[in-house]
Amino acid sequence: MSAINKNMKVARIYLRVSTLDQDLTRQASIEANTRSAGFYIAGVYREKASGARSDRPELLRMIADLQPGDVVVAERIDRLSRLPLPEAEKLISTIRATGARLSIPGIVDLSEITDASEGVAKIVLASIQDLLLKLALHMARDEYENRRERAQQGIELAKAAGKFTGRKTDIAVHDRIIALRSSKKTILETARLAGCSQSQVKRVWAIYQMSRQAVDESISKN
Repeated sequence: MSAINKNMKVARIYLRVSTLDQDLTRQASIEANTRSAGFYIAGVYREKASGARSDRPELLRMIADLQPGDVVVAERIDRLSRLPLPEAEKLISTIRATGARLSIPGIVDLSEITDASEGVAKIVLASIQDLLLKLALHMARDEYENRRERAQQGIELAKAAGKFTGRKTDIAVHDRIIALRSSKKTILETARLAGCSQSQVKRVWAIYQMSRQAVDESISKN
C-alpha cells in the first residue's frame, strides 16, 4: 500500500453466492469494472454462504481490513446482506464506522456530496442516504423471505401432486433432472436427456435448490 498514489481510490470487493452450485466466476467482471473505474483493488473477498448469516468469515475479514476512505464494492446489496433489517443496519453501520463507504449498483451514493455540504443540507443528505440504504436492505430481506415461502409452497404442491396417477414417472423425471443439473449439464442438455421441457427443468431445479437451502439453514440454526 505504501507505493500506492495517495490520491488513488481504494476498493475492497466482496463476492458472495448462496450455494455451492453457484459459480463465483460469474462475478469476476466486477473486478475488471472496478479497475476501469480507476480503483486500486486492495482485496477480493470470496465466499459461498447465505446472506442471512452475519458470521460469514470473509465478510468479517473484509470489515477487519477496511481503512478510512476504502470503498466496498458488491454486485448487489443482497450479496452483502439478506439479514433482518435491524441486523442489516448494524452490519452497514459497522462498515461505515471504519470510514469506508459502499459502491453497489442500484444504491445512490451521496457520501461525497454529503461530506462537501454543511449545516442543514448535510443533515438532509445524510438522512436521505440512510433512507435509501434502509429501503434497499428491507427489499433484500423481503426477497429472501418470499423465496423461502415459494420454496415451501413448491414442496407442498409436489407432495399433493403425488396423489395423481403417473406420479412415479414424474419422480423419475425429477430425479434425472436433479442428477443431470448436479453434474453441470446445461438446461438445454438436461431437457433433452431427461425428455422434458426446459421450463420443467428450471422449475424442478429451482425447487430443489431452494428446498436444500432451507434445509441447510435449518440445520445451521440448530
